[in-house]
Amino acid sequence: MVYTAAMNDAPPSPRRPRRGIYLLPNLFTTGALFSGFYAIIAAMGGHFGDAVLAVFVAAVLDGLDGRVARLTNTQSEFGVQYDSLSDLVSFGLAPSLILYSWSLSKLSAYGPVWGRIGWAAAFMYAACAALRLARFNTQVGMADKRYFQGLASPAAAAFTMIYLWAAQSLGWNGGALVFVTPFVAAAAALLMVSRFRYFSFKAWPVGDRVALHLPVRGGVGAGALAIDP
Repeated sequence: MVYTAAMNDAPPSPRRPRRGIYLLPNLFTTGALFSGFYAIIAAMGGHFGDAVLAVFVAAVLDGLDGRVARLTNTQSEFGVQYDSLSDLVSFGLAPSLILYSWSLSKLSAYGPVWGRIGWAAAFMYAACAALRLARFNTQVGMADKRYFQGLASPAAAAFTMIYLWAAQSLGWNGGALVFVTPFVAAAAALLMVSRFRYFSFKAWPVGDRVALHLPVRGGVGAGALAIDP
């Protein structure tokens, strides 16, 4: 009887999330990956406004997938790696190819050497984004979570896309800024692999339910900027 009573007094084991709920954060990650893929397709077709907007949509979804995983207690190593691969496409390859299609490719009109500088600047951005993500993955659990080392790839993508949007809004096409864009791409690339520390908004002392709205509000505002009135 004593054993039975002890068993009855034992606290109930926590309920594990249903198997299907593990797919929820990965759906957000897949949405971010699709947005990055669409941004590349839009840029190839010359629809740069749509491409910029797609990158910002990817940033919103990327900000949500981790918070959804924490809210539903479905964090996993698979999700971490999948998120990094999605980030490489959406915030590494997509911005570099958008900048190349919009401006950097036009450097070839000034000669083969300038043409190589154009694609080298685009590749440098993509490579530094990959290095930034690899460094982040290897430092998980060791680095100070209050700070990022190097500019986060979504922030670097936002920087380059705001540059493109601002130029378009002022009536400047990529050809007019053909000698400026390589420096913008290189600056964003070097900031990603730098050792400068940037404050992580994940460290804000707010609950996940409140912080869940922050990426949405920021993304909606940025997306509104990407659409010409």
